[in-house]
Amino acid sequence: MKFAILTFPGTSCEVDMQHAISTVVGGDSEIIWHKDADISKYDGIIVPTGASFGDYLRPGALAKSTELAKQVVAFAATGKPVIGVGSGFHILVELGLLPGAFLMNPSLKFETGKVNVRVNNNTKFTSAYEQDTVIALPYAQQFGTYYVDADTAKQLQDNNQVAFTYTDESFNSTAAIAGVINQQGNVLGMMPLPERAVEEIIGGTQGLPFFASTLKNWSEQ
Repeated sequence: MKFAILTFPGTSCEVDMQHAISTVVGGDSEIIWHKDADISKYDGIIVPTGASFGDYLRPGALAKSTELAKQVVAFAATGKPVIGVGSGFHILVELGLLPGAFLMNPSLKFETGKVNVRVNNNTKFTSAYEQDTVIALPYAQQFGTYYVDADTAKQLQDNNQVAFTYTDESFNSTAAIAGVINQQGNVLGMMPLPERAVEEIIGGTQGLPFFASTLKNWSEQ
Protein backbone atom coordinates (compact mmCIF):
# COMPACT_ATOMS: atom_id res chain seq x y z
CA MET A 1 0.00 0.00 0.00
CA LYS A 2 1.06 3.58 -0.61
CA PHE A 3 0.78 6.40 1.93
CA ALA A 4 0.49 10.10 1.16
CA ILE A 5 2.36 12.17 3.73
CA LEU A 6 0.57 15.52 3.74
CA THR A 7 2.45 18.76 4.32
CA PHE A 8 1.41 22.32 5.09
CA PRO A 9 3.46 25.45 5.78
CA GLY A 10 5.19 24.70 9.07
CA THR A 11 5.19 20.90 8.75
CA SER A 12 8.61 19.70 9.92
CA CYS A 13 8.80 15.91 10.12
CA GLU A 14 7.61 14.67 6.76
CA VAL A 15 11.07 13.35 5.85
CA ASP A 16 11.33 11.48 9.16
CA MET A 17 7.96 9.91 8.49
CA GLN A 18 8.87 8.89 4.95
CA HIS A 19 12.16 7.43 6.15
CA ALA A 20 10.35 5.35 8.77
CA ILE A 21 7.80 3.98 6.30
CA SER A 22 9.74 3.64 3.08
CA THR A 23 13.31 2.97 4.22
CA VAL A 24 13.08 1.29 7.61
CA VAL A 25 9.82 -0.66 7.36
CA GLY A 26 9.86 -1.15 3.59
CA GLY A 27 6.52 0.39 2.72
CA ASP A 28 5.72 2.97 0.06
CA SER A 29 5.05 6.64 0.64
CA GLU A 30 5.12 10.02 -1.05
CA ILE A 31 5.34 13.51 0.42
CA ILE A 32 2.47 15.68 -0.82
CA TRP A 33 2.23 19.49 -0.65
CA HIS A 34 -1.20 20.71 0.39
CA LYS A 35 -1.86 22.82 -2.71
CA ASP A 36 -3.31 21.15 -5.79
CA ALA A 37 -3.03 17.70 -4.20
CA ASP A 38 -5.16 14.72 -5.18
CA ILE A 39 -5.09 12.03 -2.50
CA SER A 40 -7.75 9.76 -3.98
CA LYS A 41 -5.17 7.39 -5.51
CA TYR A 42 -3.48 6.59 -2.17
CA ASP A 43 -4.19 3.75 0.22
CA GLY A 44 -3.51 5.70 3.40
CA ILE A 45 -2.92 9.22 4.68
CA ILE A 46 -0.43 10.50 7.28
CA VAL A 47 -0.38 14.04 8.63
CA PRO A 48 3.01 14.51 10.33
CA THR A 49 3.96 16.89 13.08
CA GLY A 50 5.38 20.41 13.03
CA ALA A 51 3.43 23.63 13.47
CA SER A 52 1.00 23.95 10.57
CA PHE A 53 0.72 27.59 9.50
CA GLY A 54 2.78 28.50 12.57
CA ASP A 55 -0.05 27.42 14.90
CA TYR A 56 -1.71 30.78 14.22
CA LEU A 57 -5.19 31.14 15.73
CA ARG A 58 -4.78 27.69 17.27
CA PRO A 59 -2.99 24.50 16.16
CA GLY A 60 -4.55 23.06 13.01
CA ALA A 61 -7.10 25.84 12.56
CA LEU A 62 -5.70 27.22 9.30
CA ALA A 63 -4.94 23.78 7.88
CA LYS A 64 -8.64 23.07 8.33
CA SER A 65 -9.49 25.79 5.81
CA THR A 66 -7.47 24.31 2.92
CA GLU A 67 -8.96 22.38 0.01
CA LEU A 68 -6.83 19.39 0.96
CA ALA A 69 -8.52 19.23 4.36
CA LYS A 70 -11.87 18.60 2.66
CA GLN A 71 -10.30 15.71 0.77
CA VAL A 72 -8.97 14.23 4.01
CA VAL A 73 -12.46 14.18 5.53
CA ALA A 74 -13.85 12.47 2.42
CA PHE A 75 -10.91 10.04 2.40
CA ALA A 76 -11.51 9.06 6.02
CA ALA A 77 -15.15 8.32 5.21
CA THR A 78 -14.03 5.58 2.80
CA GLY A 79 -12.63 3.56 5.73
CA LYS A 80 -9.00 3.84 4.62
CA PRO A 81 -6.39 4.60 7.31
CA VAL A 82 -5.72 8.19 8.34
CA ILE A 83 -2.96 8.94 10.87
CA GLY A 84 -2.18 12.26 12.53
CA VAL A 85 0.95 12.58 14.68
CA GLY A 86 1.69 15.59 16.88
CA SER A 87 0.50 18.60 14.91
CA GLY A 88 -1.24 16.12 12.62
CA PHE A 89 -3.36 15.03 15.59
CA HIS A 90 -4.30 18.69 16.09
CA ILE A 91 -5.45 18.87 12.47
CA LEU A 92 -7.58 15.71 12.67
CA VAL A 93 -9.31 17.13 15.75
CA GLU A 94 -9.93 20.44 13.97
CA LEU A 95 -11.44 18.53 11.05
CA GLY A 96 -13.86 16.77 13.39
CA LEU A 97 -12.43 13.34 12.57
CA LEU A 98 -11.50 12.85 16.23
CA PRO A 99 -13.08 14.38 19.35
CA GLY A 100 -11.50 16.89 21.69
CA ALA A 101 -9.31 19.98 21.73
CA PHE A 102 -5.75 20.92 22.67
CA LEU A 103 -4.39 23.26 25.31
CA MET A 104 -0.86 24.48 25.97
CA ASN A 105 1.43 22.42 28.16
CA PRO A 106 1.08 23.34 31.84
CA SER A 107 4.48 25.04 31.59
CA LEU A 108 3.18 27.24 28.72
CA LYS A 109 6.42 26.36 26.93
CA PHE A 110 7.52 24.11 24.09
CA GLU A 111 8.82 20.86 25.54
CA THR A 112 10.71 17.93 24.08
CA GLY A 113 12.03 14.64 25.39
CA LYS A 114 10.85 11.07 25.81
CA VAL A 115 7.67 9.92 27.48
CA ASN A 116 6.42 6.51 28.58
CA VAL A 117 3.07 5.45 27.18
CA ARG A 118 0.96 2.36 27.66
CA VAL A 119 -0.26 0.74 24.43
CA ASN A 120 -3.71 -0.68 23.81
CA ASN A 121 -3.13 -3.27 21.10
CA ASN A 122 -6.81 -3.53 20.20
CA THR A 123 -6.35 -1.40 17.07
CA LYS A 124 -5.03 -2.05 13.58
CA PHE A 125 -2.30 0.50 14.25
CA THR A 126 -0.94 -1.14 17.41
CA SER A 127 -1.61 -4.89 17.17
CA ALA A 128 2.09 -5.79 16.99
CA TYR A 129 2.57 -4.58 20.57
CA GLU A 130 1.71 -6.76 23.54
CA GLN A 131 -1.39 -5.58 25.35
CA ASP A 132 -0.62 -2.91 27.99
CA THR A 133 3.07 -2.85 27.15
CA VAL A 134 4.80 0.40 28.13
CA ILE A 135 7.09 2.00 25.56
CA ALA A 136 9.18 5.16 25.44
CA LEU A 137 8.57 7.52 22.53
CA PRO A 138 9.90 11.00 21.77
CA TYR A 139 7.64 14.02 21.98
CA ALA A 140 8.03 17.64 20.90
CA GLN A 141 5.06 19.89 21.59
CA GLN A 142 3.77 23.13 23.00
CA PHE A 143 0.08 22.31 22.71
CA GLY A 144 0.32 18.84 24.19
CA THR A 145 -2.61 18.78 26.59
CA TYR A 146 -5.47 16.78 25.08
CA TYR A 147 -8.88 17.74 26.45
CA VAL A 148 -12.30 16.11 26.26
CA ASP A 149 -15.17 16.40 28.71
CA ALA A 150 -15.81 13.63 31.24
CA ASP A 151 -18.63 12.02 29.25
CA THR A 152 -16.54 11.88 26.07
CA ALA A 153 -13.56 10.45 27.96
CA LYS A 154 -15.76 7.69 29.35
CA GLN A 155 -17.17 6.97 25.90
CA LEU A 156 -13.67 6.72 24.44
CA GLN A 157 -12.64 4.32 27.18
CA ASP A 158 -15.81 2.22 27.00
CA ASN A 159 -15.50 1.91 23.19
CA ASN A 160 -11.80 0.95 23.36
CA GLN A 161 -10.89 4.07 21.39
CA VAL A 162 -7.93 5.03 23.59
CA ALA A 163 -4.84 3.78 21.79
CA PHE A 164 -2.15 5.26 24.04
CA THR A 165 -2.10 6.63 27.59
CA TYR A 166 0.69 8.43 29.42
CA THR A 167 2.07 6.52 32.40
CA ASP A 168 4.55 8.90 33.98
CA GLU A 169 3.71 12.30 32.58
CA SER A 170 0.28 13.34 31.35
CA PHE A 171 0.73 17.00 30.40
CA ASN A 172 -2.65 17.28 32.17
CA SER A 173 -4.31 15.44 29.28
CA THR A 174 -7.79 14.18 30.14
CA ALA A 175 -7.59 10.61 31.47
CA ALA A 176 -3.86 10.70 30.55
CA ILE A 177 -4.84 10.15 26.90
CA ALA A 178 -1.92 10.27 24.45
CA GLY A 179 -3.68 8.83 21.38
CA VAL A 180 -7.18 7.91 20.22
CA ILE A 181 -8.96 6.29 17.29
CA ASN A 182 -12.38 7.06 15.85
CA GLN A 183 -15.36 4.73 16.32
CA GLN A 184 -14.76 3.11 12.91
CA GLY A 185 -11.15 2.34 13.86
CA ASN A 186 -9.53 3.83 10.75
CA VAL A 187 -8.50 7.28 12.04
CA LEU A 188 -5.75 7.58 14.65
CA GLY A 189 -4.32 10.64 16.36
CA MET A 190 -1.37 10.51 18.75
CA MET A 191 0.94 13.07 20.34
CA PRO A 192 4.16 10.99 20.81
CA LEU A 193 6.29 10.60 17.67
CA PRO A 194 6.86 6.97 16.60
CA GLU A 195 8.79 8.00 13.48
CA ARG A 196 11.59 9.20 15.78
CA ALA A 197 11.93 5.76 17.37
CA VAL A 198 12.58 3.37 14.47
CA GLU A 199 16.38 2.94 14.63
CA GLU A 200 18.79 2.37 17.49
CA ILE A 201 21.05 5.14 16.21
CA ILE A 202 18.35 7.74 16.88
CA GLY A 203 17.39 6.45 20.29
CA GLY A 204 15.48 3.20 20.04
CA THR A 205 13.09 1.11 18.00
CA GLN A 206 9.92 1.15 20.07
CA GLY A 207 8.05 2.96 17.32
CA LEU A 208 8.69 0.17 14.81
CA PRO A 209 5.72 -2.03 15.85
CA PHE A 210 3.41 0.92 15.18
CA PHE A 211 4.45 1.03 11.53
CA ALA A 212 4.62 -2.76 11.23
CA SER A 213 1.08 -3.07 12.58
CA THR A 214 -0.23 -0.39 10.26
CA LEU A 215 1.33 -1.78 7.10
CA LYS A 216 0.40 -5.38 7.84
CA ASN A 217 -3.19 -4.86 8.91
CA TRP A 218 -4.21 -2.29 6.35
CA SER A 219 -2.43 -4.07 3.49
CA GLU A 220 -4.60 -7.09 4.21
CA GLN A 221 -7.81 -5.11 3.76
